[in-house]
Amino acid sequence: MMEINMIKKYLLKYGTAMLLFLLPLIVSKSIMTVVCSIAGYFIIAGALNSINGYSGQMCFGIAGFYCVGAYTMAILMNTFHISFWIALLPSGIMAAFAGMLVALPTLKLRGMFMAMLTIGFSEVMRMICLNWTSVTGGTMGIKGIKAPLFFGIKTSGASRYYYIYLVTALLFIFCTNRVIHSRIGRAWMAIREDDMAARSLGVSINLYKILNFMYGAFWAGIAGALLAPYKTYIDSSYFTLDEGFNILSMVIIGGQGTLAGPMVGVVIYQLLVEGLRFTGVWRYIGCAVLIIAMMWLRPQGMVGDSDSVLAGNKTVRTGSNLLSNLHWKTPGPIRKLIISVLY
Repeated sequence: MMEINMIKKYLLKYGTAMLLFLLPLIVSKSIMTVVCSIAGYFIIAGALNSINGYSGQMCFGIAGFYCVGAYTMAILMNTFHISFWIALLPSGIMAAFAGMLVALPTLKLRGMFMAMLTIGFSEVMRMICLNWTSVTGGTMGIKGIKAPLFFGIKTSGASRYYYIYLVTALLFIFCTNRVIHSRIGRAWMAIREDDMAARSLGVSINLYKILNFMYGAFWAGIAGALLAPYKTYIDSSYFTLDEGFNILSMVIIGGQGTLAGPMVGVVIYQLLVEGLRFTGVWRYIGCAVLIIAMMWLRPQGMVGDSDSVLAGNKTVRTGSNLLSNLHWKTPGPIRKLIISVLY
């Protein structure tokens, strides 16, 4: 029986991998456009989930980090003529640096006060990109961003660019899975469940909150960096508050605090938006109704943990049970973050 289960597991695993690899050969270009959109949104929704879901902080301004990554990539490629592959990491690092700058003044803030500050940051970034004409192109944006070459092969078009999105999404899943199962990830979840208990057991609350914000902002920046060459043109209209709330909606629908949640939320949201396209702007009302219903009937989302604080049950678990396996006489948090990803 065990051997049969193992065979089924491997068949499912490698069958899914084969399907993902061959997808551009199976479906039409229009469907691949939707698939690329889903992959891109999964990365940024996962980034937001890293902040809101794993540490319990409240970030509504994820579009700001998305914007930083996209414009960094566009400027490096068009102005400084740097290769996409070289510019990708600096784009994420710039967004992570912005995340640190946002995290520092929010350490003493909670709830909607923190959310409002992140919204303010997002709008400030958008307005800078809208008005700094000499650098960002202002209202005209940045045009002519070339798709990257992979061993001399152009990756323009959804069917080819899909593989870049796919590899990045898989890398995000791998890195995030490693981090959340490390001491750092357990510290984030302990802070989410009961920050006072976490502090009493020796967790450096402020440091881990900053690391959490930087990690989420980094991947949001990577998502933005992927967007710029894919669209070949960006302007500030890609990074409005509406876009930020759309991403937040995807996380809420799927479930915060899980790796699968953002993917489920993105797929449901995108299928709903595309399926109701014939209704025009009314489709967004349908999405709003779904979000309200989800928050009322299942606040933890489609695949969220019903025992978590995120589900509205603050008495089921405390941070102490998550902290019981942590040993704080270990290397510093930044070193632990690197080790958890590499090993």
